[in-house]
Amino acid sequence: MSRVINSYWVDERIRTQKVAPRSASPFASVREISQDIIGTPAEVRRRGGVIPAWVIFGMIILATCAICVAVNMRTRTKMSSASQQYAQMQSDVEGLRGANRFLRSEIEELQSNPRVIEAAVRSRLHMVRANEIVIPVE
Repeated sequence: MSRVINSYWVDERIRTQKVAPRSASPFASVREISQDIIGTPAEVRRRGGVIPAWVIFGMIILATCAICVAVNMRTRTKMSSASQQYAQMQSDVEGLRGANRFLRSEIEELQSNPRVIEAAVRSRLHMVRANEIVIPVE
């Protein structure tokens, strides 16, 4: 039974399709070539090949909406990553400002306080006074 149905479907399809014949002239117009391939407008309507204008318009609107949504999502993603990066930079700048304040206060103390100067020279440069004896400990 399925063979009969399938053969009917194939036969009907072959009968409705039109094979494009070769034009007699090699310089045939576009209209003649398209009529040979597609058929006349009446044949196209008979086969049901005409797509209504509202379907085409709906497809265009749907594609436009899809593009808008994709662009909007991409923009939001980039904006959120940029705001996270900005927040990270702000915290880094605050840390560096704190370090600069500490270094400024240390510079002021090294320029004015003799005890701080002596402690810095002993710890950083490993210097001793002339009357001190250094005993290395291992």
